[in-house]
Amino acid sequence: MFDLPVEYPDDTSPWILRTMTVPEAVEKLRLIPPEENPRVLAVYRQYERLREKVERWGLRVPVGGGLQIHPPLSAACGILDVEEVLLTLHDDPPLIHRLFEKLFQAFCLLKDFQDRYFGRRTRSLGLADDHSAFISDEMYRQHVMPYNMLLYARYGTQGRHLHADGPNDHHFDTYATIMRLTSMDIGGFSDIANAKRAFAGKVFFSGGLNCKDLYGDFAQAKPVVDRALRIGMPGGGFALAVGGETYAGVRPDTLCQVVAYAKKAGRYPWEGEQRAGEEGGGENPSPLAGYDP
Repeated sequence: MFDLPVEYPDDTSPWILRTMTVPEAVEKLRLIPPEENPRVLAVYRQYERLREKVERWGLRVPVGGGLQIHPPLSAACGILDVEEVLLTLHDDPPLIHRLFEKLFQAFCLLKDFQDRYFGRRTRSLGLADDHSAFISDEMYRQHVMPYNMLLYARYGTQGRHLHADGPNDHHFDTYATIMRLTSMDIGGFSDIANAKRAFAGKVFFSGGLNCKDLYGDFAQAKPVVDRALRIGMPGGGFALAVGGETYAGVRPDTLCQVVAYAKKAGRYPWEGEQRAGEEGGGENPSPLAGYDP
């Protein structure tokens, strides 16, 4: 979107090279209209090529495409030094808001172009609010939430979805009662118990697992899965998931065994819940004690 240099390391995801300070970005970042931006258009050409391949091969799988950026705070931290962005947010709010306003415009330019390209109108919006974990809830409500709410008002009239890497536990009440999210991916570093307390009956949420929980075998992962099901299942409104994404390092066999186990253990009515009630409460036992994948 901004024609910035990107590094492609062999052992991790691509990263935008930090080449500007916050004041420089405020002045120098160019808002290139997507229909005139060769690098944006190249992404859409990749989508068309992939769609053609899937059709040619007769595969019955969906093909998605397009280009979008994160909302302003997380977008700023994606192209600039994170520490500088957060310090500027604290020390010089007017300056950082000049940057946030430019990034807000960039988000809208990309989303509107994507809608025109596919001949649709976005009414359900998902945002990735990764770096909000590192500021207080008071700062979030004052400096970050207003941009997110404007985006939801424009593109999320039928659904407001949020992802955060976490730990975002200190924002959960704001998400549920002020922003009134439809659903949330709580990421891999928030505590599912805090999410359940804040979201029960208000926000559908997914999570409960971290990639590191799946680096070992099933026996190592099972206690974490059991805890997530024990906390998340009562009353519904929860889906077991790896918060965020499943990265390299996760053992595929462990992941498959966890999915198979969850499909058996995560059924209603839940035996563990019933048994705990009959025994007078306390910690619910493992949903499938003695389960062997």
